[in-house]
Amino acid sequence: MPKSFQRFTLKVTLQHIDPPIWRRIEVEGTESLRKLHHILQAGFGWEDTHLHDFLINGMTYAMFEIDDVADFADPGTTADDRKIRLQAILKPGSRFVYRYDFGDGWNHTVVVEKTETIEGQPWGEAQVIGGARACPPEDVGGPSGYERFLNTLSNDPDSEKAERYRNWIGSGFDAELFDLRAANAALLRMASNRWGNR
Repeated sequence: MPKSFQRFTLKVTLQHIDPPIWRRIEVEGTESLRKLHHILQAGFGWEDTHLHDFLINGMTYAMFEIDDVADFADPGTTADDRKIRLQAILKPGSRFVYRYDFGDGWNHTVVVEKTETIEGQPWGEAQVIGGARACPPEDVGGPSGYERFLNTLSNDPDSEKAERYRNWIGSGFDAELFDLRAANAALLRMASNRWGNR
């Protein structure tokens, strides 16, 4: 009898951003939450330079290899995100939060839109199948900082502040651009780098 596994379709939306920035991602249920973190980083265009965690059903799944996280973790409500498989905790309609960069406070709402049973062996595939708008720049100051950034570039493009922003992020930044091929290319690069070896 052939083996089978679950494949999840997730819709991931950045909170407190309008119009929405979102990605639709397919990922195998045999993957860990840590690998999902790497998939989300690549799929959105984040640079993986900050801490993260997942808030799911009253539990926090975090980076236990970081001393401060492990030292202050409550074993009743906190677990290592490397040890939890998606299929063990998710089902159709599941909704949870992925938090990235606790200083800027980028919270992503993740909704399981669909699960499928796939015949065969899982082989670690993930792909971005849809999305809208560019990922905000790292360290821009969270949703409110990003709003200020966009307002300055569009409403006062000749200002000194706008010039500083362009020097910082580059003149080619387009907040409305979502490049599906580039998102999947980033996933392939991350996979070839063994998902950051973490």
